[in-house]
Amino acid sequence: QVQLVESGGGLVQAGGSLRLSCAASGLTFSNYVIYWFRQAPGKEREFVAASSWRGGVTYYADSVKGRFTISRDNAKNTVFLQMNSLKPEDTAVYYCAADRRPLRPIINTNLAEYNYWGQGTQVTVSS
Repeated sequence: QVQLVESGGGLVQAGGSLRLSCAASGLTFSNYVIYWFRQAPGKEREFVAASSWRGGVTYYADSVKGRFTISRDNAKNTVFLQMNSLKPEDTAVYYCAADRRPLRPIINTNLAEYNYWGQGTQVTVSS
């Protein structure tokens, strides 16, 4: 049974930092591209960041470039999202997703096509 478990969310003041983790089990982790998405109240789930199979290629949404960094440790089956200079508009539930297909520059917005999803972790940034 495949599981993706996010952790590390919480409440932080604007300008602060958080580090999210996504721990995977039940799959050959290095065979999967890992994505971070987020969903704010009343909004659609949106792409945040992605890491290729071995972490050599990463993509970011324009809204987080220069502030967020995605990394992965395939030996520990874990992906991280380091979030710095947080803003109130970063407030959302953050989800990780895993997909076998190669990472492409144009991120697939059909969320149903992703192989696996985690349950999400809440990030709240106060002003």
